[in-house]
Amino acid sequence: MSSPFDLTGKRALVTGSSRGLGLAMAKALAEAGAAIVLNARDAVALGAAAQDLAATGASVKAVAFDVTNRESTNEAISHIEDEIGPIDILVNNAGMQFRSSLEAFPPDKFDQLITTNLTSVFNVSQPVSRYMIARGHGRIINTCSVMSGVSRAAIAPYAASKAAVANLTRGMAVDWARHGLNVNGIAPGYFATELNEALVKDAKFNDWVETRTPMGRWGKPEELGGAVVFLASDASAFVNGHILYVDGAFTATV
Repeated sequence: MSSPFDLTGKRALVTGSSRGLGLAMAKALAEAGAAIVLNARDAVALGAAAQDLAATGASVKAVAFDVTNRESTNEAISHIEDEIGPIDILVNNAGMQFRSSLEAFPPDKFDQLITTNLTSVFNVSQPVSRYMIARGHGRIINTCSVMSGVSRAAIAPYAASKAAVANLTRGMAVDWARHGLNVNGIAPGYFATELNEALVKDAKFNDWVETRTPMGRWGKPEELGGAVVFLASDASAFVNGHILYVDGAFTATV
């Protein structure tokens, strides 16, 4: 009897996956048997990530496109479906952060952040969903955040964008569940990645994270692996519209 977590024969597109949490989730999906399509805007970094992942024995393709550009995204999804193969699993992970007090927050950065974190989820999910609906099945996993439900100083627009992604996730599930799609979100806590390197090295911030998180430490990128495989697999067949927090109990305490 095969494992309900087995993803052999499935193909996963992971956006924003040239490094960090996106690449970690792609690795976990590959280890579970899925063929992987990596995505990022930086073709050089994307190619290096694809080469490293392929060296582990994974089946990997790299498709560079900008998820904030609707036209290029539509073209890329059509290319993947027509030339590479059907997208069974979509992980919307592309995102950005910009810190500033709200009264001084640059309007152009606000627009960029909302477009990158929120609009991109719609841009990629809509064309992918049409193929999934036609086939009668599919898994969409959106990267939310602990900040989907709370906020802290200097990141109000980021928190707003991630709260919107969480509710967009629920709305996708409500609209698409009847077509055989499962749409869920993963809400990571504080993870030690390249993007957070400066925060990890900031003694005051590091102390805050370790004190605020009941497990007393930052998460490791590979610790998202089990959650994404669960939501991508038959093990979560009746899980839909759920936001799964992977945060070391960060949101469970006050």
